[in-house]
Amino acid sequence: MNDLISNMKLNHLSFPSADTAATAQFFEQYLGFTVSGVWEKSYILKRPGFDVVIDHTGSDVPAWPRAFHAGFELPSLEAVRKLYERFKADGVEMETEVFNNGRGSRFFCRAPGGVMFELNTRADAAPEYRDSFQN
Repeated sequence: MNDLISNMKLNHLSFPSADTAATAQFFEQYLGFTVSGVWEKSYILKRPGFDVVIDHTGSDVPAWPRAFHAGFELPSLEAVRKLYERFKADGVEMETEVFNNGRGSRFFCRAPGGVMFELNTRADAAPEYRDSFQN
């Protein structure tokens, strides 16, 4: 790795949605983002160090590849389980139950607008994976 990219980090995610208001509400209600701007039914949402841009697509619902997703990491298995139960109780479209694949526990769900998200923790990852995680 060279000096130009050694400190590079992901700073935003941008994706389309046919229902940007519901998608923005999902990010506010469940993931702690705040709306910082709205234009022509598109939204910018912020968390410290990370932005999400939700672009309005009109009436066209985006067709996502089945496995495409973005992941958010939580600090513990308890946090993953609590969020999973909250999502289920509130009728969020769930793709999986909570499961552990060796790299930690996780579940998958779909936000309004159809994009899939993974909510995970590495706290219970198997020892052979822990060395590959950066803090």
